[in-house]
Order: sequence, then structure tokens, then C-alpha cells
Amino acid sequence: MSTTKPERPRPRQRLSRDLVLRTALAIADRDGSAGLTMRTLSAELGVVPMALYKHVANKDELVDGIVDLVWAEVEAPDAAGDPAGWRAAMHARAVSLRDTLRRHPWAVGLLETRMRPGPANLTQHDAMMGCLRRAGFSFRTTVHVTSVLDAYVYGFALQQQTLPFDTAEQSGDVAQQKLEQQPAELAARFPYLLEVVAELATAGYDYDAEFETGLDLILDGVEKLRPEWVGRSPAS
Repeated sequence: MSTTKPERPRPRQRLSRDLVLRTALAIADRDGSAGLTMRTLSAELGVVPMALYKHVANKDELVDGIVDLVWAEVEAPDAAGDPAGWRAAMHARAVSLRDTLRRHPWAVGLLETRMRPGPANLTQHDAMMGCLRRAGFSFRTTVHVTSVLDAYVYGFALQQQTLPFDTAEQSGDVAQQKLEQQPAELAARFPYLLEVVAELATAGYDYDAEFETGLDLILDGVEKLRPEWVGRSPAS
């Protein structure tokens, strides 16, 4: 006769705002923002939907909360008191933001739209502005740099989500397939395009390297204009 005692069910984790938000973040990462509902969240937590409203007022507040969790993962720019360190700080922040969006692709398009930004969101934007202002950029040129860097990172992240490959090797395979499917006479009509496709079929397309190259191009342009920008009036 077996004396093995039946296992007791594990006690359910005590519901808290942090648990609610982190579970919601995991659902959004898995199913996208469209898959995150109060009903799916309550089912994931094993509670009735009404239990969630003790911790978040509604779906909008829930999204505010998980967006702030995403912002908390981004490296805030810090030139460590060195005005000349603005470029390295901007580079590190852009790379960190892109890496964060790769972990949370649903967040592209939501990070700048929240009407009630949380503490991590506010900290990030203040750090961005502060790093550039301490480096001598005027208010207006600080806005210029912030806008172009954010647009580049967000646009790059959004474009990468639609690509039919994940690695440089896979991109080479895709390029080869495209090349093989094109009629031979196209080479005469679109020689430069076919040249690119043929090169990618051999060398592949390294999206990480392309991101770094584009980021350096932007920062090089800012560096070139910086002598004209530094010292302008705050409103210029």
C-alpha cells in the first residue's frame, strides 16, 4: 500500500500591482498588445477580472504601466559630467532603446503616445534632454537631436519587424531566392538593383551592422553641426 501523500497545491502568489503589470508585459510580449485584455490577464493570474481593478483602474492604465516597465529597461544617457561625452551617451542610449524594442516589439509606436507617462518614462526623457543641454546644445537643437535619433530607432525597429529574415545568413538565402525568381532580362533594365541583390545573396545583410552605420552617420552629422549650434540662445 502506497504511503505517498498527495501534493498540496501551491499557494497562489499574492496579487499586487507589480505582479499584474509584469504578467501583462509577458502577455504583450507573447501575444502582442492586441492580445492583452483584462480577461486574458485575469485568466493568466487565475483570478476573476474584477480583482484586477484593485491594482489598475482600467486597460489604459494597464498599458501605461507596462510601457513604463519597457522604458525602465532602456539605458538613460549619462555623459558622467563630461560635456564631450554626449556622443557616446547618445550612441549607448540608441542601441539600448533598439535592443529593448527587439525584446518588446509591440511597444513600437506606444512609447511616445502615453498621456500619463510614468516615472521611468519621465526619467528617460529628462536624462536625454539634460545630457544634450549640459553639452552646450540649445533647447531647439536638443529637440532636433532627440527627434532624429528617436525617429531613426523607432523606424529601424519597425522595419526590422517586417523583414522575412532574422540573421545575415538568412538574408542571403532570401536574396538568392529573389535573384533566381527574376527573369534574366531584368538585369538589363535594373542593373543596380540586381547588383545589390546579387551582393546580398553572397554576403548577406547584417541588420545590426546597418543600424550602427546609420547611427554613426546621424551622430557624425550632429558633430559637424555642433560648433554652429553650441552657444545659440536657448530658444533658437
